[in-house]
Amino acid sequence: MGPAVVTAPRETSPLTIVTDPKAPRQPVPASDGADYLKSIPGFSAIRNGGTNGDPVLRGMFGSRLNILTNGTSMLGACPARMDNPTSYITPESFDQLTVIKGPESVIWGPGASAGTVMFDRKTKRFAAPGVRFDGAAQVGEWGRNDINADLTTGAPEGYARIVGSHGHQGDYEDGAGNTVPSKWNKWSADASLGWTPDDDTRLELNAGTSNGDARYGGRSMDGVKFRRDSFNLKFERDAINDVVSKLEALAYYNYADHLMDNYSLRTPDPMSSMPTAMASEVDRRTVGGRVAVTLDLAPAWSLIGGLDGSRNAHRSRSAAGVDAYAALPWTKDADASDIGAFAQLTWKPAARQRVIGGVRVDRAETTDQRGDATAMAMMAMPNPTANQSRIDALPSGFMRYEQDLADGPITLFIGLGHAERFPDYWELFSPDAGAVGSSNAFSSVKPEKTTQLDLGVQYNSKALKAWTSLYAGYVQDYILFLYQSGGMMGSSSQALNVNARIAGGEAGVEYTLASGWKTDATLAYAWGENRSMGQALPQMPPLEARFGLGYETSNWTAGALWRVVAAQRRVAVGEGNVVGKDFGPSAGFGTLALNGGYDFSKQVRLTVGVDNVLNQRYTEHLNLAGDAGFGYSADTSINEPGRTFWAKLAVKY
Repeated sequence: MGPAVVTAPRETSPLTIVTDPKAPRQPVPASDGADYLKSIPGFSAIRNGGTNGDPVLRGMFGSRLNILTNGTSMLGACPARMDNPTSYITPESFDQLTVIKGPESVIWGPGASAGTVMFDRKTKRFAAPGVRFDGAAQVGEWGRNDINADLTTGAPEGYARIVGSHGHQGDYEDGAGNTVPSKWNKWSADASLGWTPDDDTRLELNAGTSNGDARYGGRSMDGVKFRRDSFNLKFERDAINDVVSKLEALAYYNYADHLMDNYSLRTPDPMSSMPTAMASEVDRRTVGGRVAVTLDLAPAWSLIGGLDGSRNAHRSRSAAGVDAYAALPWTKDADASDIGAFAQLTWKPAARQRVIGGVRVDRAETTDQRGDATAMAMMAMPNPTANQSRIDALPSGFMRYEQDLADGPITLFIGLGHAERFPDYWELFSPDAGAVGSSNAFSSVKPEKTTQLDLGVQYNSKALKAWTSLYAGYVQDYILFLYQSGGMMGSSSQALNVNARIAGGEAGVEYTLASGWKTDATLAYAWGENRSMGQALPQMPPLEARFGLGYETSNWTAGALWRVVAAQRRVAVGEGNVVGKDFGPSAGFGTLALNGGYDFSKQVRLTVGVDNVLNQRYTEHLNLAGDAGFGYSADTSINEPGRTFWAKLAVKY
C-alpha cells in the first residue's frame, strides 16, 4: 500500500515540496485544503473551528498564495474569506500536491509573493484495457465520517475517471470538555474524459461540482452553502520535435455560490450585532486559460514561455428575514481581469550547476460597480468610485543558482525574487475605509511589492536526509488591515499600505535509525516587522517544531508525532488581516499523536490513530474570536479539539 503515516512532507528540491495527498497523514485526515497544508513545515492556518481554515505560508495569506486546482484558479466569494479557495478542495481527490515557496516561479500566474500551491490530478495512460480504484472510508470522534472513491477505467486510447467524496463531523469538544460550534458537511463529485492516442498526447475534459455547510463559533454567520461548479479542457503534447519538447493549453470555468446566514445552523442572538435573522449570498464566476511551450534551445538551455489570464465577476444579495434574500435580484459589485506573459529559463553551465531565472509582466484591471458604499455599519451612501477602473502593469521576476557538490549528496541554492501583487477583492471591496484622506480602499490601496532572498541546503543520502530554507525580504506597500470595535453596531475595518520586513525559515531532518525505524524533526519560524509603525506585523505564527518516530515492517506501521508550539509575544493588537487579527499574546503548547496501521494485503490497509493524546486544552495563535453568539466560553479564540480517535480503511487496486 505504501509508506507509513506522513507527519511532515519534506522539500524534494530547492524550495519545492511534492507529496501525495492520498497518503495517510496525522493529525486526523484533512477535511479541506488548508487542513492538509498545515502538515507541511512553514504552513499554518487561520482557524475557524471544524473546517475551512485559511492557509498561511510564512506568515502570509490571501492572494499572496497562488492556489491552483488542476491548473485553474478557483476563487471564493465571501468578503470575509469564509470560502477561501482551499474550502473547495478535497485533498484526497487529487494525486499530487506541489508547493513552491516564495516568489521563485513565474509560470503559474500573478502575485504569488508567498508561494504557489497546486493540487493536481495525474491520470496515467493505460497500457492495456483495465480498471483502477482508490478508495477510503474513515470514522472518528464527534461523528466524523468520510468516504472517498476514485474510479478510472480505460484503454491505451483513452479513459474515464470519476472521483467522489462525502464527509461529516459534528461539534467537537475541546480538552476541557466544552462543546465548540464546529459541525460541517461536505460532498464533491468530479469526472474526467481523456483521449491518449499515444504516450506523448493527452486531451482531457473535466467537470465537477461540490457543496457543503459549516457552523462557526467565531463568526456572526455560518456558511450554509459552498457550491462549486467547474469545467476545464486541457491539451498536452510532448516531444513534438528536437526543439519543442512540450505544448500545453488550458481553458476553464469556475463558479462559486456561497450563502451565509445566522438562522439555519444556529438561533440568532438578540444581544449580538445581528439580533434577528439575516442572510447574505455572494457568487463569483471565473473564466481563464493558459498556453505554454517548453523549448530545448540547446543541451544546456531550456525555456518555458507563454501567456495566462483570467476574468471574474462578483455579485451579492442580502436581506433581513428568513430566506428573504432569495426574492431579491443579484447586484454586481466588481469585475476584475488579469493577463500575463511569462518566460522562465534554465541554464546548466556544468554537470552539477543550474541557473534558473524568469520574468513575467501582468496587466491587472478591476472595475468598481458598487452604486452604494458602506462607510459605517448599516449606513449606505453613494459610492465615490462607482464605475471607476484601476489598471496596473506589474512586473515580477527571479533568479536562482543551484549547486550539487561533488564530494557528497549536498545541494546548495540561493535565489532572489521580486513579485508585484495587485490588491485582491477582499482588500479593495471589503474594508470600510482606505488610507486617511481617501474616499475608500478601492481608490487608495496600492499594489504590494515583495523582494525576497532565499537560500538553503539539502542533504540526501540513504540513511540521512536533511534540508533547510531561509528567507529575508522587504515588502513595499504591504496591505495592512486595522480594526476598530463598534460595540452593538459592529466593528469597522481600514485597509492601508505600510512597509514591512519579513524573515524566517524551515528546517528538517529524517534519519533511519535501524531496520524499519525512522525518526524525523522539523522546525519553522516566521518573523515580520511593520516598519512604518515600528511594531510587529500581525498574524505571524509562532515558532513550531515537530518530532516524529515511525516503525514499519512488511505489514505493520506505527508512529508518534510530538508537536511543540512556542508562545507568541510579538503581536500587534487591534490589527490583522481580513479574517483575523492578533487578540494578544498567545501561550505555547505541545500535543502528542499516535498512529498504527496494518496491511491486510497489497490492496487493503487499516490505519488507526489518536490525536491530542493527553487531552490538552489549547488554542492556535492564528484564530478567530471564540464566541459569536453561542455562549461558548474561550479565552480569546477558538480552542482546538480534545483527544480524538479515528480509523481509516483504504482500498487500492
